[in-house]
Amino acid sequence: MNKFKITFVLASFIFVAGCSEGTSTNSNKSNEDLAMAWVEAGYTGKTEAIEMVTKNMAEDAEVLGDRYVGMGFIWNPDESGMTVTYIIPESPASKALEVGDSFVEVGGVRLTSENRNSLGFRGKPGEEVSAVVLRDGAEVAISVARGAVRQVSTKIQVLENFAEGDAENWAADEFEVMEVSTTEDGVVWVLSWSKFTEVASGLTSNAYTATRFEFNDAGQVTWVANLSEDRFVLEQQGYSITR
Repeated sequence: MNKFKITFVLASFIFVAGCSEGTSTNSNKSNEDLAMAWVEAGYTGKTEAIEMVTKNMAEDAEVLGDRYVGMGFIWNPDESGMTVTYIIPESPASKALEVGDSFVEVGGVRLTSENRNSLGFRGKPGEEVSAVVLRDGAEVAISVARGAVRQVSTKIQVLENFAEGDAENWAADEFEVMEVSTTEDGVVWVLSWSKFTEVASGLTSNAYTATRFEFNDAGQVTWVANLSEDRFVLEQQGYSITR
């Protein structure tokens, strides 16, 4: 289901427990209620998630996505080949790639439908990746250094991403909103737990997630991001985390 989760580096949940309690104003209570409903909608289904964002996210809001070491481009795996459909601003890819570029070769290996998911895009920060792309009918050699990528999405981008999501496999198998709390600055944190099944492997995983919300004076969400147990989820699915 994790399409509703916008994740960055795993952190302690102690912060949630340390937020101020018992002094919430009516405004804080309304924001807490909305934050809990937001999290619940994301676990419940695609329709519910889209409706929640449409009605309750401010037009100028931002959603902080995954931070990772990589290139910072997106391609559509449902199409043949590997054609760039989106480039994250200020990412390494933004310095070398253009939307519409189609990869022909990566690290000296010609791209095929069989190997396109295992080409040499992964590695340490700063390592150069050489590639050849088809651009405007001509093959162009490029080189990109892997680096930190920080995805920030607008409301429009979030809704576009949700629209492409798989409704059938969206919902969590089980979930629970466990705690909500507000800081002195009015930031709302929601601690939740969910169990979900990975479509590809059929393996079931569970994880805690702390979701952070900021609101404007009208009670709309202006900023949202998650702290999640990504490594724990991967280990439950049989992956080994090595240096």
